[in-house]
Amino acid sequence: MIVAGVDVGGTNIEVGVVDDEHKVIDRVKRDTPTDGPDAVVETIVSMIESLDEDPAAVGIGIPGVIHDGEVLTVPNLANWTDDVDLLQAFETRLDVPVALGNDVNVGLLGEWVDGAAKGFDHVLGVWMGTGIGGALILDGRPFDGSRGAAGEIGHVIARPGGALCSCGRRGCVEAYAGRRQMAAIAHAMVDAGRATSLFDIQQEEDKAKPTSKVWARALDEGDELTTQLFDMAIETLGLGVASVVNVLDVERVVIGGGLAEKLGQDLADRIAEAAQPWMLRPDPDLSWVPASLGDDSGVVGAASLARARVIAG
Repeated sequence: MIVAGVDVGGTNIEVGVVDDEHKVIDRVKRDTPTDGPDAVVETIVSMIESLDEDPAAVGIGIPGVIHDGEVLTVPNLANWTDDVDLLQAFETRLDVPVALGNDVNVGLLGEWVDGAAKGFDHVLGVWMGTGIGGALILDGRPFDGSRGAAGEIGHVIARPGGALCSCGRRGCVEAYAGRRQMAAIAHAMVDAGRATSLFDIQQEEDKAKPTSKVWARALDEGDELTTQLFDMAIETLGLGVASVVNVLDVERVVIGGGLAEKLGQDLADRIAEAAQPWMLRPDPDLSWVPASLGDDSGVVGAASLARARVIAG
């Protein structure tokens, strides 16, 4: 059965056609619209219609809290309102069964069915992107929590009273390790007189904002401010991840998102090192790895949601 998986991110939307072997056989990528949910729906529909195959169902990963097919909140997409019935909108336009899930949950699901989490029963997924997202596999199945909000590691308080997060609280992991928050801090530091090549690289790469590629290049070129901000991000993320490991006793941590794709195992190793002092009694075989499917993690996971939707009827 051919199904489509859609991965909606704060920067890009990825759509792929996926076969029964979890292989992406056709794909398309576009910028994420910034003028609200209607534009996002229209973009996704046009992307699916542009593919050569007609999918039997569509799965969509949304960067927000999803419960029983209802989108409760979408904090990291511009001009979003929370009263949009996305499931109805997509099923009406596409005329096939549609399943919705959180973007990081479907990313880890993709890694679990055919990537870095395959064969493991207790996994924490940490996705570094516009924000910081988390997802869980517990006792051999995806765990979403009572209201679909499980795994929100980006909003673990790592520094009480610290930097203001986009959620309105202070000291969240995301306030230090999310790309959007790091860029805001960098802008403030430049206004205060610090020098950095980060925004020059952004212009050279013709990006609207500092993407993972921009951050990775600035790090590779040894930019001092970028390095300091990234060190702080890793230190804070390590503390947050360690707290989750202490609570859930997972056997594998998978690091995903654009920065993981660019920095690979080195990033996973750095987070593991930062977490080490804060872990009480981790699994002696606990392993830390980057996601292995790259951009396809969310597409493959969303496609698995679509396939399950068809089977469930």
